[in-house]
Amino acid sequence: MRLNSKFKLPKIIGHRGVKDLAPENTLESILKAFELGLECVEVDVKISKDNVPLLIHDDTLDRTTSGAGLVCNYTFDELMNFDAGNFFYKSKTNIKIPSLSNVLKIVSKNKKYINIELKPNEGFEIINVDKIINEINKFSLDHIFFSSFDLKSCIRLKEKLPDAQCGFLNDDFSLINPKDTIDICKKYNFISCGIDLNSFSKSIINDFINHNIIITVYSGQNISLNEAKNLWSNNVTSVFVDDPTEYLYKS
Repeated sequence: MRLNSKFKLPKIIGHRGVKDLAPENTLESILKAFELGLECVEVDVKISKDNVPLLIHDDTLDRTTSGAGLVCNYTFDELMNFDAGNFFYKSKTNIKIPSLSNVLKIVSKNKKYINIELKPNEGFEIINVDKIINEINKFSLDHIFFSSFDLKSCIRLKEKLPDAQCGFLNDDFSLINPKDTIDICKKYNFISCGIDLNSFSKSIINDFINHNIIITVYSGQNISLNEAKNLWSNNVTSVFVDDPTEYLYKS
């Protein structure tokens, strides 16, 4: 199955669903994004101890669930015992860590798009990508975009799915400078580079654009509409937004 070559990233992508409005990386957060009218959500995916692809950002359970310790030390059924909404609502909920399979069903049913960020458990990068690929092969791939900070994961994805659209994420140009990042993207046919808002500059963006590499921008805090407008005016393709309310009613 081949990706649709006409797939284009939208200007606004919901970050971990819409993480300022609902618990991040949950079905609730994803459905909230779609209810608000967003066409695409970004989610973080890694595997459980028994190799089930699931949504969670951190290596550990501590921040976003009632559990503790490394995600990879638990089977998926064991992870279902933890509350994935308490950290957001500050009270007990029935919200669970979702499997990638269930998320893809929702995306497909709503005819929306998804950005899967590959978040490997250290030392398990290859099997992480392989198990995710096994899961997505059950679905249409024309609405899926991949990205990762982990170069090994991006390379493996392109080896297994040459037609997949993948972006390399770089949050520190002091470690991999813009020129080397461009070379990496060109060598492995990555269509984009994702950068932190704090790394934004017109000259950096222009360097990537001149090499036909599109730029996406994320931030540790919600990107305001005014900031987004400035980014778009400087040829940034997509911004990751934690709360799109301002965009929907003021743009």
